[in-house]
Amino acid sequence: MANPTRWDTDTGPEHSQWYVDRFRQLAAEGADLAGEARLLDALVPPGSRILDAGCGTGRVGAALHARGHTVVGVDADPVLVEAARADHAGPRWLVGDLAELDLAAAGETEPFDAAVVAGNVMAFVAPGTEREVLRRIAAHLRPDGVVAIGFGTDRGYPLADFDADAVAAGLRREHRFATWDLRPWRDDADFAVTILRRPAETV
Repeated sequence: MANPTRWDTDTGPEHSQWYVDRFRQLAAEGADLAGEARLLDALVPPGSRILDAGCGTGRVGAALHARGHTVVGVDADPVLVEAARADHAGPRWLVGDLAELDLAAAGETEPFDAAVVAGNVMAFVAPGTEREVLRRIAAHLRPDGVVAIGFGTDRGYPLADFDADAVAAGLRREHRFATWDLRPWRDDADFAVTILRRPAETV
């Protein structure tokens, strides 16, 4: 990776394993960990091909796989990717920096119908790479493909900057909500879920 992510620089050496253990415990307790996946499932046809960008421990991608979608998950943290591989068979889990995303090099040459970027991923990428991350994700979508991105509005990435970066990456904003379960957007909301689309090619 060219630049260390904020996940590396802003958290301690034990944070990754703590994160793995936390979500394993939540799953064991029966917590609802599939909210993002339900939204994505509603946005795409059955059997879609979905990129889980910043997949972490694989909870979102696994839920999408269980709903019949083909999922490829990518995360820069090898500890989280190893947990995803151990806990969630079915999707393909890869280690990679989203700012350098090139899945064709990993044998994933087909475009994706959709992408999901959950868990404050955009607030954890390397500083200054946000626009390139969005551009790389957009490049992996088929024309008319959709991407859902959620992150806290107080995490150091202003929504105005995000919106400008999305436009520069060739994505068009369709919707914005305050939660993954589609609560209406408010300007004072502490979380934003944005639905973007790569425009269909015109002849």
